Amino acid sequence: MSFLTGWQLQWAITATAGSGFLLFGYDQGVMSGLLSGDAFTARFPEIDTTSTGHGSSSLQGTVVAIYEIGCFLGAIMSLLFGEKLGRRKCIMAGSLILTIGAAIQCSAYGIPQLIVGRIVAGVGNGLNTSAIPVWHSELSKAASRGKGLAIELGITIFGVMTAYWIDYGFSFVESEAQFRFPIALQILFAIVTFFGILVLPESPRWLIKHGNEDEARHIIWRLQDNAKEIDEHDAVVGIDVQEISQAIREERKASAEGSFKLIFQNGDQKFLYRTLLGMGGQMMQQISGINLITYYATEIFEDSVGMSHNTALLLSGFNGIAYFFSSLVPIWVIDRLGRRKLMMFAVVGQGCCMAILAGTVWNGGHAAGIVATVMLFMFNFFFGVGLLAIPWLLPAEYSPLAIRTQSAALATATNWICTFFIVEITPVSISNIGYRTYIYFAVFNFCFLPLIYYFYPETRNLTLEQIDKLFTGEKVKLYWHPSMGVAGDVHGVKKV
Repeated sequence: MSFLTGWQLQWAITATAGSGFLLFGYDQGVMSGLLSGDAFTARFPEIDTTSTGHGSSSLQGTVVAIYEIGCFLGAIMSLLFGEKLGRRKCIMAGSLILTIGAAIQCSAYGIPQLIVGRIVAGVGNGLNTSAIPVWHSELSKAASRGKGLAIELGITIFGVMTAYWIDYGFSFVESEAQFRFPIALQILFAIVTFFGILVLPESPRWLIKHGNEDEARHIIWRLQDNAKEIDEHDAVVGIDVQEISQAIREERKASAEGSFKLIFQNGDQKFLYRTLLGMGGQMMQQISGINLITYYATEIFEDSVGMSHNTALLLSGFNGIAYFFSSLVPIWVIDRLGRRKLMMFAVVGQGCCMAILAGTVWNGGHAAGIVATVMLFMFNFFFGVGLLAIPWLLPAEYSPLAIRTQSAALATATNWICTFFIVEITPVSISNIGYRTYIYFAVFNFCFLPLIYYFYPETRNLTLEQIDKLFTGEKVKLYWHPSMGVAGDVHGVKKV
């Protein structure tokens, strides 16, 4: 798509990044409606925990959660090899590996094959979720970077919603296509992502860092809204190239470039602190309890609220629709209100929802069941507005270019290991301590509020190079940049 420039290229990049994250969302949601399906439980009776089955809840948790171990391994692979390969090659490799994993899963006739398939697919998704936000952020303008990532994560929830309704539709199929087709559908999204990345440009920041300034300059020119009116050597393009090059020189001067040990150092650049902020955001996202609902919505409606299987599937589908629409809210407000306000709004709302949910599940009455259902919907609303997109955005924003790939990979690995923990313990926790499960999630959410308030700086409307100044103690003066909208004065700043 070398003919695309300006907003057309930006939308092609966002659509392809969204396709990768739609795949991510679809795979998270698809198992929810399959676990209690007749064909699935007949094929895999070892994990049938319905009222008529005698399967193991701990084995069920392992089969579902083992996917996150694969994602964790994929993130570690990105940590080790991602910077050398580049953003595009990581995403293409991830899409191919995920396709293989989906094929193994949808053809499974036993638990071991199902587990292997979920691990392999997880490795691919771990590579994708490590590289896509970095690639997308580095190709985005400062004034619309948050909006672009919000669209990407909104598409993720469209994937979750799609999975819920695919599950519901195939619940009426009596053959094993009831679970094999929904699992196989992942392959379509992986193919779309692969071919989209194949024809789109590499990150200009990665190219400059690796000595390919001419190609980077060409890509930066293509990203300009008025690219057809200027040439590659226009002053606007030169400013972007100069700022990126200057940031790279400063980081190389600070310490040995490319060293993995940089992540664990602070110094003037505060590498460790910035890495921990990205990891912390991903940890908060997962132990807030979102995947308690995403992976086990149908099970919760059946076991905790007392609905029939068909009603639980239907409610999960409508919950997915509500979740999707709430995920669209940040598209319009994230670059206006900023990251911090939305995150604090989310954790307070989520904590209240979990606390009320605990009380209603403990009560167990019909009216309490209705309130519990509303709380599940409301939790997804608060999460979609504040904690869905931002934790994926912050590692790319907070991390300097010298360690951006490694830092984002560590943040993604944190996401997946925390997701594994939550998905693994949820069936066992609900089976053994019931409503108390929701109490500790409420406590977690309320504890996040002071962490966000005191430790997470605001980054809206700043370029990635200007965000460096937030951590190095230099002032950033806002001004109007013709190619980026609102930006900051990175020249002649003074130490605070």
